Amino acid sequence: MIDRRKILGLGAAAGLAGPSAAMASVWRTFSGEPAASRAELATAHAGGPHMAPRHLSLRNLHTEERLEVAYWRDGAYQSDALQAIDTVLRDFRTGEVHPIEPRLLDVLFVLQGRVDSADAFQVVSGYRSAQTNAQLRELSAEVAKRSLHMDGKAIDLYLDGVDLAYLRDAATDLASGGVGYYPESHFIHVDVGPLRRWVGT
Repeated sequence: MIDRRKILGLGAAAGLAGPSAAMASVWRTFSGEPAASRAELATAHAGGPHMAPRHLSLRNLHTEERLEVAYWRDGAYQSDALQAIDTVLRDFRTGEVHPIEPRLLDVLFVLQGRVDSADAFQVVSGYRSAQTNAQLRELSAEVAKRSLHMDGKAIDLYLDGVDLAYLRDAATDLASGGVGYYPESHFIHVDVGPLRRWVGT
């Protein structure tokens, strides 16, 4: 059963994600996938009915919605859970809902295990509509013109109690796609696109 709860007392976190060729500075050139992360992600992506369920806990900082859900169990992704995740990670500015790439959820699942945290991911930005992305791009050159947020393949987040640089390094070691580091805005960007690394503000 899906447990969806609203919580109070959260402030809206402002953050713009996505690399820009003009503004983002590459902080690491990746030169190979660590064997441990390859094995973890391969296992998560492949799955099997004998494996334990995969849980995620997400908190949308803009809507104050929280979702705790087993999005994968008995060898398959759970459609009702995926729909609930899509809703929580919707574009809060327009209300538009878009499917979130399940591979991104697997990356978050493995990442949380790597940093040994049971807390909810604090989500700054999930899905982003073309309209919202264009508006944000007008405000900051750090917003990519064709952001993977628009495809449901990227997320900006942090974990309470986990050092941001440590979270960035753990995400980088997974070699699952792009990782952006935004120390001033206090979040990292994670996506399942091409391997690349950058630093923003």
